[in-house]
Amino acid sequence: MPNFELVPLDEAERNTKLIGKRGAIMREYIGYIEQLEDGHAGKLQGSEGESTAAIRRRLGSASKYLGKELVMQRVGDQVYFWEEGSPDAPKRRRRRRKAKAS
Repeated sequence: MPNFELVPLDEAERNTKLIGKRGAIMREYIGYIEQLEDGHAGKLQGSEGESTAAIRRRLGSASKYLGKELVMQRVGDQVYFWEEGSPDAPKRRRRRRKAKAS
């Protein structure tokens, strides 16, 4: 007979999301984000065959998993990232949408 146990939902999600090849990649990117310190940014450059779009997508998934909001900027084949609102971080410039003409 199996042993049944109730566990918190967040524990179940955390333990099931990070398995397999995708989980290993996610853990890698979570590690990059967790290394960020106040006043510092991270810089990632993809290995051969790895696009900056893939790096940005993975960073976005990892930051969402951690509940953090990142600012990501691509410069050539490099992606710079830092935590939104961290001290000494450059301010994000956001464009205002134009009002639609009726």
